[in-house]
Amino acid sequence: MAGLAVNIDHIATLREARKVNYPDPVAAAVLAELAGADGIVCHLREDRRHIQDRDVRLLRKIVQTKLILEMANTSEMVGIALDVRPDLVTLVPESREEITTEGGLDLVVQNKSITETIGALQNNGIPVSIFIDADPDQIKVAHQAGADMIEIHTGVFCDAIAEPQRKQALTKIVDAAKLAKKLRLGVNAGHGLCYTTIKAFKGLVEIDEFSIGHSIVSRAALVGMDRAVREMRTLIEDLDN
Repeated sequence: MAGLAVNIDHIATLREARKVNYPDPVAAAVLAELAGADGIVCHLREDRRHIQDRDVRLLRKIVQTKLILEMANTSEMVGIALDVRPDLVTLVPESREEITTEGGLDLVVQNKSITETIGALQNNGIPVSIFIDADPDQIKVAHQAGADMIEIHTGVFCDAIAEPQRKQALTKIVDAAKLAKKLRLGVNAGHGLCYTTIKAFKGLVEIDEFSIGHSIVSRAALVGMDRAVREMRTLIEDLDN
């Protein structure tokens, strides 16, 4: 059965909107774990627009399942990861202008730098995932670079309105997951997934874990974190039935 990693970035977004000390993403992480989350995800961005350094260090002390740190491939972030020692680092692209991550890393262009970062982290006992588009060429380069796993960008599928585009995007995700498994890579998936779009992944056993944040935090604002996580957990469990 696939796992659920809950991204708590947007709890911090609410906090930073007023520059106060609440709501606390660390408290949200505790509630998510109690509700059945298999991991906690946070993205420490270079501009610190939501998650702060303090959050990452407290999360490392508090999280009981696994802590997944999303970060850009920069020397600053590598240094923080080596100090904090999350259970997994997911390397993601990052732009100051974007609202949220808009696509996967281009490993063909950044192969040398990414390979060096993967080696530095793995040599210190930190496994590495690469956030990439559902592109077979990118998956092959991720494998060659020595990544432990990939996270397939599901945003194109989730954002598609017309049915032909949705089907095409889903087919690419399915093919990407199957290829990655053949290459013995771990396979996570995330970006834009919600309580409706998650149902499309029924029977896709190649996906090890779904990383979901915005939709869970949005629902939590209305019904509470416990219920929001449990409802998503149930939907993911139903994918195997």
